[in-house]
Amino acid sequence: MRKKSLLKGMAVVLASSAVLTGCAGEGNQKGANEAKDKDSGKEETIKVMVWDRGDAAPGTTSEDNEQTKWIQQQVKEKLNLNVKFVAVPRSSSDDKLNIMMSGGSAPDIVFSYGQDLFSNYASNGGLADLSEAYKKEGKDIAKYVGDVQDMGVIDGKQFAIMKQRGEEKARHTAYIRKDWLDALGMNIPKTKEELEAYLKAVKEKNPGNVENVIPWAMSGRNDTEKGYLNFLGSYVDLKDDKEGYMYNEGYMAVASGAEEGLKKLNEWYNEGLISKDFSTDTTEDIYKAQVTAGNVGFILDDTSRPWEYIEVLNNTIGHETFVPVECFDLPDGSYRDPYEPRFGMFVMIPKTSEDKVDACMKYLNWQADPEVAENIIYTKDHQRDENGVPKFLSQEELSEKGYPGTCDDLNIVNLALDYTNDKEAIISKCVNDQSTEWESKEWFENYYDVCEVGKYRHPTYPYISEDEANYGKNITDTMIEYVYKCISCPTADFDKTQKEEYAKLESAGLKKVLDAREKYYDSIEK
Repeated sequence: MRKKSLLKGMAVVLASSAVLTGCAGEGNQKGANEAKDKDSGKEETIKVMVWDRGDAAPGTTSEDNEQTKWIQQQVKEKLNLNVKFVAVPRSSSDDKLNIMMSGGSAPDIVFSYGQDLFSNYASNGGLADLSEAYKKEGKDIAKYVGDVQDMGVIDGKQFAIMKQRGEEKARHTAYIRKDWLDALGMNIPKTKEELEAYLKAVKEKNPGNVENVIPWAMSGRNDTEKGYLNFLGSYVDLKDDKEGYMYNEGYMAVASGAEEGLKKLNEWYNEGLISKDFSTDTTEDIYKAQVTAGNVGFILDDTSRPWEYIEVLNNTIGHETFVPVECFDLPDGSYRDPYEPRFGMFVMIPKTSEDKVDACMKYLNWQADPEVAENIIYTKDHQRDENGVPKFLSQEELSEKGYPGTCDDLNIVNLALDYTNDKEAIISKCVNDQSTEWESKEWFENYYDVCEVGKYRHPTYPYISEDEANYGKNITDTMIEYVYKCISCPTADFDKTQKEEYAKLESAGLKKVLDAREKYYDSIEK
């Protein structure tokens, strides 16, 4: 509710603090394509948001490091722009962004993955119209990532530049201990029923001979549905694109059939098959420690995020452990593996920075060039492998050279490089990017193939209803609480808990949002 109040109050504050001083493009000179490739003779300064993940090299910060310095030098040389970075904690970036936007103190370029947040800002007059600047200064954006830019349009106006994703990836992927399956004499499960048999066997027989064996480890992260969404979705029969649109993302947890999935997770939790008190592990530190200690038999996580835990485990044990698995069968026996949409973040310019729209667009357009994008993601010091695929520097190299641990955070426009559509190139990259050789090429080939099973994308449209813009963030937060409480309550209390927690979702505006989605879909399909 605090977030909702911030959003509601934003229109008044932003309107009062807006600075309308005209176009930054004034002052463009004829020598634009001459020495140093400058697009404008006018020197300007822009502030750009950057995530702080706490992984800066010693003696540096997320705002001041070798990569930010390289960007600043390049942009000054080519565009005559001075770039200053403004750090925002990654774990609470949307909350911090709301505070800055409502207070009129946001940097000139901000971003979020939240479509509801973007729509709220745009509909409340909080964002600069980028339409003309995009036409004038966004040639490379249109050329390289133009096919996703419609998602940043509201009422015919371009209010956001969309970041294009790179490799096509599944949202979430399950992993299972293959060595434990072998010890139990069991095959890799292909259904939820077979998964259940495995989880019970792990609890009863402890094939790894470990203390505190955990058949299925979960965390209590309260900002993501990654630990349960694919499982709940496997109980849902989406009849058509309309239902796929209405119940996209976290809303799958309240689609018809999902309640049965919640009941099953509640049953397994109370049988000791799921981490006890997982919901209190909001930082997922306990979850990670359990996996790396070798106590866990099954996990569901962001698709490649567990690799860092599996790497530690494999190197400790000295052999292969987890393998990807697709076992969440749908009611008809098929599979549905939700993939990320092709668009990523909404990159926005606050209304208070309206006088810097052209300068900001030049910066974003510079980033759209694949060569520039590659150097931002991999650093100017990177190499390519024998297939021409760029290679990451190791964490040690990044630290030694003064680079942040996640340079790709600074690339806010284009991740779609040449190799990202080629299976062999992607697999080659996975193999070569290993800081230690924890898995084989065959393992990564299997990972790729498993993720391709049931590949599915929820329909998306450049529209958010007023209700969703106002209440969407609060609903998705409440949705995660709803799921966690349903999973972890005593079995005898499930029906009561489910009804009480669902009532909170309805009070938060769930029905209004779903009705608005249905109405919008019907309007565009007529």
